[in-house]
Amino acid sequence: MSDRLQELTVFVRTAESGSFSRAGRELGLSQPSVSRIVNELEARLGIKLLLRTTRRVAPTEAGTTFLERAKQVLADLEAAEDAARGIDSLRGLIRVAMPVTFGVRIVIPLLQPFLAANHLLRLDFVIADARTDLIAEGVDVAIRLGDLTSSGFGARRLAVGARFPVASARYVAARGQPIVPSDLLGHDCIFGPGPASRRGWSFMRNGAAVSIELEPRISIDSSEGMMACVRAGFGVALVSEWMCRDDLASGDVVRVMGDFEVAPLAVHAVYPAGPHPSAKVRALVEYLSRELAR
Repeated sequence: MSDRLQELTVFVRTAESGSFSRAGRELGLSQPSVSRIVNELEARLGIKLLLRTTRRVAPTEAGTTFLERAKQVLADLEAAEDAARGIDSLRGLIRVAMPVTFGVRIVIPLLQPFLAANHLLRLDFVIADARTDLIAEGVDVAIRLGDLTSSGFGARRLAVGARFPVASARYVAARGQPIVPSDLLGHDCIFGPGPASRRGWSFMRNGAAVSIELEPRISIDSSEGMMACVRAGFGVALVSEWMCRDDLASGDVVRVMGDFEVAPLAVHAVYPAGPHPSAKVRALVEYLSRELAR
């Protein structure tokens, strides 16, 4: 890597992650080496690019301007290399963020053919139900479930999945099955991650909307944990079909309130770098879009 290219790469990851040591770990450099490279860049330009505190590093006004230009230079260079090699020679690392249950149960099992066809590509997964700082984490693409907030990131819808209330067969045998939304007031409800759950649940029947405010018996910040609570017989939960596919097939979990519909769950690919991702990220997203539509 040339000195100037290394300068840009080190500066971008330091500015985005807010840490010399973190940038060093990601790039395989020591913290003193990262600090030296950024200092030499600032000395060569004759301007301060980063503000240093004991807890965090942040770009100055000039550093923010330089950061956007540097990111574009690195993206253009990668695009030029991809164009020269052709689509059959995609290589490098794709850092992918996704929620636990959807990532483990749905996305990862789909990826073996993609990796086999692109043997020079490497994947680095950031799997968590909590929303991560995509810029600080250096994420190339994030798989997001539900409505997107305005962020300035690029995004593409990948799929839409059904949602519905479920309970374990054991719970239904012991407590009975809710038939209409008001029946849920007499049942134990399990609320999972996401702000929508905190306000209660909404249903549709024959074109009419029905919403009900509920007090959860169980609240949990993990989708995988929510399904564990369902299987354990703790109560009724509102889930996506992706989360409970195997449990429904086994009969351990059953759908309830089958006459009522719930708004479907959208799946998006989010691009922190903007609306024009690299060729390797586009290839991964195109592949996932095809597979999720099957």
